[in-house]
Amino acid sequence: MKPLRIVPLLAVVLAAVFALALAVGGAAAPPLVDAEAYVVQNATTGEVLASLDERERLPIASITKLMTALVTLEHAQLDDLVTVSRRAAAIGESSIQLSPGERLTVADLLRAALIQSANDAANALAAHVGGGSVPRFVGLMNAKARELGLTDTRFANPDGLDAAGHVSSARDVTKLARIAMQKPFIRDTVRVVETTVAGRRLVNWNDLLSTFPRLLGVKTGHTNGAGWSEVAAARGPGVTIYATLLGGETRTGRNQDLAGLLSWGLAQYRAVWAIDAERVYATARTAYAQPRVRLVAAKPALRVVRLERPLLERIVAPVEVELPVRAGQSLGEVQVLDRGTVIARSPLVAAAAIERPSRLERVGFYARRTLHHLWGN
Repeated sequence: MKPLRIVPLLAVVLAAVFALALAVGGAAAPPLVDAEAYVVQNATTGEVLASLDERERLPIASITKLMTALVTLEHAQLDDLVTVSRRAAAIGESSIQLSPGERLTVADLLRAALIQSANDAANALAAHVGGGSVPRFVGLMNAKARELGLTDTRFANPDGLDAAGHVSSARDVTKLARIAMQKPFIRDTVRVVETTVAGRRLVNWNDLLSTFPRLLGVKTGHTNGAGWSEVAAARGPGVTIYATLLGGETRTGRNQDLAGLLSWGLAQYRAVWAIDAERVYATARTAYAQPRVRLVAAKPALRVVRLERPLLERIVAPVEVELPVRAGQSLGEVQVLDRGTVIARSPLVAAAAIERPSRLERVGFYARRTLHHLWGN
């Protein structure tokens, strides 16, 4: 992507301080989607770019397993061995066909839960961490939700199968995914398309991993009650966007709508030269009729900024400087602010040296000025 150059639109001068309004490009409205709720969010800043019913409490199906993984990683080691209980092996729908008494590592069960969305693996982990009690593990999940501020969220099981009161929101799911992706094991696992664990082939349900460029993960979910849901993250130049879609009508529709939201979110940002090395930001007077000092930025700054949002440029520079001035001499500063936060700054330096005239030249200057005043009188 070729960086754009910010074009000054307005300059207001107050003493030696210049305020400059900057704007870049334009952006379309978010695409229409067929879902109960969605959120598009900047992962770095947390800014919500677009949303629909982001606080509505809805079933989230296997997206639940992100919390299952988080709690497991807090209470177990990846190389711990888990003995599969009869209850866990009997859990239906998406599974890897675990057998009672079978022993797998925590790492392998987590991969099965996050890649294949295996319900039996999630319950085996819950029983292991809960000391044989899945309800105890669910209590840990809800405690973690409260700790993370997921106020729209309540869990009833570790797998996401439809259950009364098992709900979250698009806002909470996005936050949960962002936190889960801070864990290296989860981050590495949710981007795996296909692998083998304990002699079983795992295939990721996340179709976008194979179709959407630069997708990072993270988790799909589907039940009759939840519809087709997913939270996904994608990286663009200098920005990572999360999009959560809950309650889609079909798998194909969910994939298309989520890809549209991710593409739209990434398109809201552009790399620009917030500070331009070729621009003269200000000039300052000198004495003895010498040329004005041109002030340029000591270092350019390339930043990724949101389209259609004004930036503020603040220039602090002297009205007049004493001679001599050497090239590169620091004489001020330029700052670029986004909603009050400085996102780029650079010293302003003299573009060229200007020498102080000799004593004879200074005498000549004063003589000419005196004659000018006398003649003018």
